[in-house]
Amino acid sequence: MAKRGYAAATLREVAAEAGVSSTLLYRYFPSKQSVVLALYDDLSAQYAEVATAMPRGKWRDRFLFALRGSLEVLKPHRRTLSALVPVLIGDADHGLFSPNTAFSRVRVERAFRQAVVDATDAPRAELAAPLGRLLYLLHLAVLLWWLIDKSPGQRATGGLVALIQKTLPSAVLALRFPPVVRLVRTGDALFAEALLDGDLGPSE
Repeated sequence: MAKRGYAAATLREVAAEAGVSSTLLYRYFPSKQSVVLALYDDLSAQYAEVATAMPRGKWRDRFLFALRGSLEVLKPHRRTLSALVPVLIGDADHGLFSPNTAFSRVRVERAFRQAVVDATDAPRAELAAPLGRLLYLLHLAVLLWWLIDKSPGQRATGGLVALIQKTLPSAVLALRFPPVVRLVRTGDALFAEALLDGDLGPSE
């Protein structure tokens, strides 16, 4: 799929690359979509394992740990994921926010939510979970940037992460102001309505 694109690749070619018979591949993966779902499952499981090592500390540091950990887990698969961008974004059944990929999304989203909820400087309960979910959304934007980043070694993505790191102390201060809190909660509600079918998931 990385070489030929998702639409052009066939399961027969996938079997040949994997060094197995087409019959064996079809037994476990009856469609290209099932191969993609298996990839999501594997990568999100790897990420969940990385997230268990998240250190105690402030939410901004824990968010950066979660963000960088995601990039590290996905790095070996960047070429394949780049080829899957149309599926990740536009496929209603197998994209990032489809019901079929909820298992993967929940694993990763939980890590970003808990990065805030369990932080030593966690905001009050009604703000912590919404902030965590919006940071998860920011993480997805960074991943998309990374997938389309044509700079050598994706140097521009490193610059973007560094820029986010510099702005986070200001974000911590801004969260003390009620208008900013309302903005975060409203943004969280819009995120849920647009991408999660109105389901905010667990708040703790």
